[in-house]
Amino acid sequence: MRQPSVNRARVATVSLALVVAAGAAACGPEDNDAKGAGGDSTLRKGGTLTVLNANPQEDFDPARLYTSGGGNVPSLVFRTLTTRNRENGAAGAEVVPDLATDTGRPNKDATVWTYTLKKGLTYEDGTPITSADVKYGIERSFAPELSGGAPYLRDWLIGGADYQGPYKDKKGLDSIETPDDLTIVFHLDKPEGEFPYLATQTQFTPVPKAKDTGTEYEEHPVSSGPYKVVRNENDGERLVLERNPHWSASTDAERKAYPDRIDVRSGLDSSVINQRLSSSQGADAAAVTTDTNLGPAELAKVTGDKELAARVGTGHFGYTDYIAFNPKVKPFDDPKVRQAISYAVDRTSVINAAGGSSLAEAATTYLPNQKSFGYTPYDHFPAGASGNPAKARELLKEAGHPNGLTVTLTHSNDKDFETSPEIATALQDALKKAGITVKLQGLESNDYKDKIHGATSEPGFFLAHWGADWPSGGPFLAPIFDGRQIVKDGANFNTGFLDDKAVNDEIDAINKLTDLDEAARRWGALDKKIGEQALTVPLFHPVYKRLYGKDVKNIVISDWTGVLDISQVAVK
Repeated sequence: MRQPSVNRARVATVSLALVVAAGAAACGPEDNDAKGAGGDSTLRKGGTLTVLNANPQEDFDPARLYTSGGGNVPSLVFRTLTTRNRENGAAGAEVVPDLATDTGRPNKDATVWTYTLKKGLTYEDGTPITSADVKYGIERSFAPELSGGAPYLRDWLIGGADYQGPYKDKKGLDSIETPDDLTIVFHLDKPEGEFPYLATQTQFTPVPKAKDTGTEYEEHPVSSGPYKVVRNENDGERLVLERNPHWSASTDAERKAYPDRIDVRSGLDSSVINQRLSSSQGADAAAVTTDTNLGPAELAKVTGDKELAARVGTGHFGYTDYIAFNPKVKPFDDPKVRQAISYAVDRTSVINAAGGSSLAEAATTYLPNQKSFGYTPYDHFPAGASGNPAKARELLKEAGHPNGLTVTLTHSNDKDFETSPEIATALQDALKKAGITVKLQGLESNDYKDKIHGATSEPGFFLAHWGADWPSGGPFLAPIFDGRQIVKDGANFNTGFLDDKAVNDEIDAINKLTDLDEAARRWGALDKKIGEQALTVPLFHPVYKRLYGKDVKNIVISDWTGVLDISQVAVK
């Protein structure tokens, strides 16, 4: 699962000398048209864009990065076979060609995918990019010493499960063929209609074998994008990028590359980041953040400052916060108990605990409410805005609990406004009205993750969340509800231990589809069907709000990432 580029954990206690109009119009997917923000006709190349982040850009090696759509900072240096469409809102959730001439050509059953590279592609030193370089870049991502990337290639490619990378096996993967310098062919274990989405991951970045320095490659990876690395300090804490003179816009329709220089400074406290962005003094006037939100405390300080309100980007990323049940643990083995809790939930109080309606949107479906996921509206257990305790009591009585029951809710102690004490307490109060006494079990971050993802340690009732590796129902539903993905020894994400042949078969059938619109429709229908079993209670989808400097122009926020795309911005 790709975690969203967000740092919500610390923003609650931020004390800012800024005021943001919470309800005012903010630049987001729905209203930040490029021309309205200083479109192409008025934008100029030049200047330095500063990126102020809390988390360092660690492991800046395309093999080790776990990104979607090529990432944000990484996609300035690493081009991939395909990438995300750099447009606002829903249009930005589409996959488009990058190094390749198209998004891939499948055979009849989507087990073989063929790509042709564009002509004239070169690295930062002017040498040509070849299909063999793409193959080698993928193969090195299998090396144990370069682990960290998405696991799909190991699962999907024939022979991938046992391959140990080119340092140990110089023969390479037979399932990746390069019949000529511009053609690359992938042979898969099973049909995968969403392979074009996978090809946006940085593992598909070309790497020239002669320039590969193994674990030290991250210090100066060879650029195929509009910028090259000139400085990498403290494992990505300070990353400086300058123009790649051999990048050609004629081969790259997605990246605008307006600034001459990108200066990424990390390890900063969230309050410092937002203070500097709000003040916009000196170099900070041309600054953005790719990982730090405005939080409830900042939004609570609203006094209607129009200038600041105009510098808030609003985005939506495919992400759902929810209650998870383990039906192997009593009383959650009884569907009526799970349904009762579903009815008892007060989503208004949960959203308030998550920071308010500016930072969270109520959810009754597991899939996010975006077209690319196949969003199909349903509410099998309608609780309204504030819960239906009467219906919950009725179901509890039918389940043999006329006097209510006592349960334990496990949550994280992190102040992340998602699986944290605030959310747990809101649920505790709501369920009490239905006769359900909730004891809270708060765990520190690592203990919480180990407990909820262990097949033998998983509690019966806990808070969870899931984010999309790409904007489709596949990476949302399959890891959580495909019975074949239940992991007994290791990290298990199928929290409901659902192993339903009909569900598994439908996942396989959808994976064969190369018509992504039809696939989305089927994912939505499957989500609705699974929802009837009340294995989860969707609570909300987070909303991301981030400040940017006063001299930053051309704000683009897609539904793929939910955050400002720095490949599009220009600075004064």
